[in-house]
Amino acid sequence: MTSRLFHGWRIVASAFVILFTAYGAQYCFGVFFAALLADFSWSRTGLSGVFSLYAFTYCAFGFPAGRLTDRLGPRLVIGAGAVCLGGALVTMAAVTALWQAYLLYGVVAALGMGTAYVPCNTTVVRWFARQRGLATGIASSGASLGTLVLPPLAQLAVGALGWRGAYVLGGAIVFLVVLLTAQTMRRDPESLGLHPDGEPAPPPSALGAPPGGLSLRQAIRTRALWLLGLAFSATWIPVFIPLVHLVPFARDLGHSPLAAAWAISATGAGAVLGRLLMGAVSDRIGRRPTIAGGMLLQTLAFLGFAVVRDLIPLYATAILFGFSYGTISTLFAAIIGDFFGREQAGSIVGFVFMLAGSVAAWGTLGAGAIYDATGSYRTAFVLSAVLNIVALVLLMACRPPARADTWREPTRVYTPRVSEERST
Repeated sequence: MTSRLFHGWRIVASAFVILFTAYGAQYCFGVFFAALLADFSWSRTGLSGVFSLYAFTYCAFGFPAGRLTDRLGPRLVIGAGAVCLGGALVTMAAVTALWQAYLLYGVVAALGMGTAYVPCNTTVVRWFARQRGLATGIASSGASLGTLVLPPLAQLAVGALGWRGAYVLGGAIVFLVVLLTAQTMRRDPESLGLHPDGEPAPPPSALGAPPGGLSLRQAIRTRALWLLGLAFSATWIPVFIPLVHLVPFARDLGHSPLAAAWAISATGAGAVLGRLLMGAVSDRIGRRPTIAGGMLLQTLAFLGFAVVRDLIPLYATAILFGFSYGTISTLFAAIIGDFFGREQAGSIVGFVFMLAGSVAAWGTLGAGAIYDATGSYRTAFVLSAVLNIVALVLLMACRPPARADTWREPTRVYTPRVSEERST
């Protein structure tokens, strides 16, 4: 490797900024959740449904976003998403009825968000092989740092400008930052005449796959893909519950609005640590055992939420949840890249993300319904812990696909696709 900085780290930096902005804005929903409840007196189930539809839509759109990234490159895809996400947040300021929030946030903003996670992470996966865990950990830590920084700022903006003014300001910032940063992204190292990790030659193929990896059609035929999909579905069904309901949960416990917003930030702090530390750890001990550890910690975090009452234990539990959530979500794209290769990473990651994430979208709605029926989130938190145990069992049953259990058609020679992004 030459002494000159490998261009892949610039891709990591760009992905970091995009994910910081998009995910930070996403998890400000808990702040606006409380403000909208106070202004309109909607039920928690009804308003939780807005985020559930949002999560379902953006996860489902991860599949076409991944395929479009494979074909067109990340610049165009993420840039279009900036228009949808930023524009939807600005127009949320004009909401006067619940159906409008379902349309603007649940659909339009979700389409924009769908161009963030899969395109950014699969682009980083293409640029790295040997240091894939570290690179994806750094890039995706932007999402967690955004979760740490932006919710308290959103709470301050709501206090100073009202929730409508805060939506206008936040949406404008999201639009400008994501659109401009997207222009620095490049599809893969081959588009600039480079190889992953800056090495002088392509990395050797692994797992019996052809040099570029499996196609989506080949990957769908493997047991590994479906086991991974089920495992991530189980762990992600409850993952949005704290990120949406933690602010009203903390306020129900008698804590102030700003203290409640800091509970979301605590999850972000934990997730930053999880992403940075465990991404590098996974390069050494493997993705599967690292993800399994994250699922075990997430089980403990949900059990903690079921019993905490005071502010310090609440923050500690939120940090533990963030650490586990950050570990699992960071290594999602990395383990798929390891199992199935780089050539159609966007399509394969997007497909599994669509399956697992779209199912997970309804966890927040279920938690809201449980609260409306019982006046407590405790049952929702206990069920969340059980689902993570199920996910752990499924993950431990998963093994990388071998040539014998994938496909029977002749493998084609991989030729790196040089996109229109060769120009810098």
